[in-house]
Amino acid sequence: MDKTREDVPVRDAATVIVLNERAGVPHVLMGQRGASAVFMPNKFVFPGGAVDPGDAGVPLACPLPDLCAERLREESAADLAHAIAAAAIRELWEETGLALGLPGAWPGDVPPDWQGFAARGLVPRADALQFVFRAITPPGRPRRFDARFFLVHAEALVGDPDDFSAACEELSHLQWIPLPEARHFDLPFITEVVLAEVAARAHDRTPPTSVPFFRNDDEESLFLRLNGAPPLRSLKG
Repeated sequence: MDKTREDVPVRDAATVIVLNERAGVPHVLMGQRGASAVFMPNKFVFPGGAVDPGDAGVPLACPLPDLCAERLREESAADLAHAIAAAAIRELWEETGLALGLPGAWPGDVPPDWQGFAARGLVPRADALQFVFRAITPPGRPRRFDARFFLVHAEALVGDPDDFSAACEELSHLQWIPLPEARHFDLPFITEVVLAEVAARAHDRTPPTSVPFFRNDDEESLFLRLNGAPPLRSLKG
């Protein structure tokens, strides 16, 4: 018997919002999911995906900012900051072909998912990522994720930000969309919420001290803030 949607496990995930200033207007990088996708078919989304088991062991040339790592640890059962940051960089690379890294040699063997990245002489860097939002997919969906959203500015990328030639085929119609126009696309609800947060931070290069957390579990939905204060209650409550 197939699992009911109430039994779908929640997977840790990372999403990357890349901002690119063009002619004085911030643009955001988005692509369209396929019509046959189980999760959010046809929707325009940011690059992102689930954390893989190997992400925790991926070397980072520069770690996340301390404030971001601290916020990522809040309302979490384990310290996943390193793994989630690596997943964000990997998903950005896989789905867009854009690299967030620094020149360097990998210590030891390069994992299969990172072969193309390492072949460019790069080691991933996480210091340019800003942790800006967190959301858990509501119950009843075919896939559920505990997604952490990161903002990064395009000048931190290596190479041409318009070169998507190394991207996989998971997202089509990759494009830089003027931030004021993004809401006219077919977006998931949570993407619309995140865009409002991004618009308020479009010109800010420092990580936020307070991070919105849209939490959905089997009991209730809450809109919280991760800000260093004691939690209202644990995730498992």
